[in-house]
Amino acid sequence: MGNPNVNLLEVKHLRTYFDTEDGEVKAVDGISFALKRGETLGIVGESGSGKSVTNLSIIRLIPEPPGRIVSGEVLLDGVDILKLPAAQVRRIRGRRIAMIFQDPMTSLNPFMKISRQLMEITQLHLGHNRGQAYDHAIRMLEKVGIPDARARANGYPHELSGGMRQRVMIAMALSCEPELLIADEPTTALDVTIQAQILELIKTLKQATGTSVILITHDLGVVAGMTDHLIVMYAGKVFEQAPTTHMFALPANPYTRGLLRSVPDPMAQQGELYQIPGSPPDVAHLPPGCPFAPRCYRAEEICQREFPPMVQLTAEHSSLCHFAQEVYEESKLAVAATEPLGEGVS
Repeated sequence: MGNPNVNLLEVKHLRTYFDTEDGEVKAVDGISFALKRGETLGIVGESGSGKSVTNLSIIRLIPEPPGRIVSGEVLLDGVDILKLPAAQVRRIRGRRIAMIFQDPMTSLNPFMKISRQLMEITQLHLGHNRGQAYDHAIRMLEKVGIPDARARANGYPHELSGGMRQRVMIAMALSCEPELLIADEPTTALDVTIQAQILELIKTLKQATGTSVILITHDLGVVAGMTDHLIVMYAGKVFEQAPTTHMFALPANPYTRGLLRSVPDPMAQQGELYQIPGSPPDVAHLPPGCPFAPRCYRAEEICQREFPPMVQLTAEHSSLCHFAQEVYEESKLAVAATEPLGEGVS
């Protein structure tokens, strides 16, 4: 599977725009990140921040028109997916990179049996004959914890619960043992108990296969125990990125701080739950300065006027903010105030 210390995926300065009646929407605007083999990367942010469009761009599933990938590179083992012929991308999609979509009911064909949908993948990518593909489909359904897999395989999507359908989607995604699994809010439509089961399933299968994972969510609580690194997106930009434990302890962006404050603490006595004031911006009509400035507690006049720089705080921690260093130091002081001397996060 290659050297675990080498990046499996590198996204460089990716820009994906959409032409709408309201003008050009810069859904993804110059984002960059890297993912090593066997690692899990979390991408978080409010709805409309560009999380899903980023990952649809990686596997070239942006509808054209109205969308278009304007510029950038998506390097899989050093090969730019954006420059490959469509036929070659189709061989990568499903085989080397697989995706679990938000709503399995819109991703599964309602007129095809579960077994048939699983069989198509391995017949296409692994060259299985019908018998091999069917046996493999049953094994995959068993692996993702579907009871009485053979009977379920002969049913249709509408005959399964939401949690079962999501397990089928995971079985499909992992059928060819991809090097990269993209999970786009895989638990959004599920109740809390099933959410935990699905996340644990992804974690277990990832550890068993060594697959790298990109987990997209708007819920910071979900990524806390699942990811190695975290990217916070807002208005099509990466606002902050760092190792997950570091970002939770020492957020260096007011937006990240707001997201963290929005996560309910079951141990704390709380009155009204915190929410970031205001609403996400209209990405077709962004202000000239920082897009978060109208909602930011730290905003000053420069934030309204000038777009913020990406400030490098440590080798792996960066924040898009005029006052990133100050916010970072505030977080350090907050950690020092709550921990015994000498036990803070550095």
